[in-house]
Amino acid sequence: MDDKELIRAAIDAARSASAADVPVGAVVVDANGTVLARAANAREETGDPTAHAEILALRQAAKVYGDGWRLDGLTLAVTLEPCTMCAGALVAARISRVVFGAWEPKTGAVGSLWDVVRDRRLNHRPDVKGGVLADECAALLDEFFRSQR
Repeated sequence: MDDKELIRAAIDAARSASAADVPVGAVVVDANGTVLARAANAREETGDPTAHAEILALRQAAKVYGDGWRLDGLTLAVTLEPCTMCAGALVAARISRVVFGAWEPKTGAVGSLWDVVRDRRLNHRPDVKGGVLADECAALLDEFFRSQR
């Protein structure tokens, strides 16, 4: 899968979020492009503050790949730049590559506000590509927040 296909898969995942949850979607794929995990934000639906799409997708991928938590060789694609919690989880899981859609200047931790994943003090730094289909990803969020007003 190329980066646009990855983000399109993440957009499809985002569309599965409950009506109350911010539509952010994530997929984890292996080197062959096989989708190992797919998730949408579920904080409101589950009442779990950690139920971001990235965290849920990492949990699913860890069940089917590797030694239970090391996700070396995998790519995570997400519609919105990960926050600090999710960026830390990506590093801890040893994800090899992160691809994201829309930038998040208020809470983004993969280049906007912070850059957790490329901090040289950490023991793992995934490759990162941001801004892939950013307008399409931002439109999902704009539509959601417009409907909330």
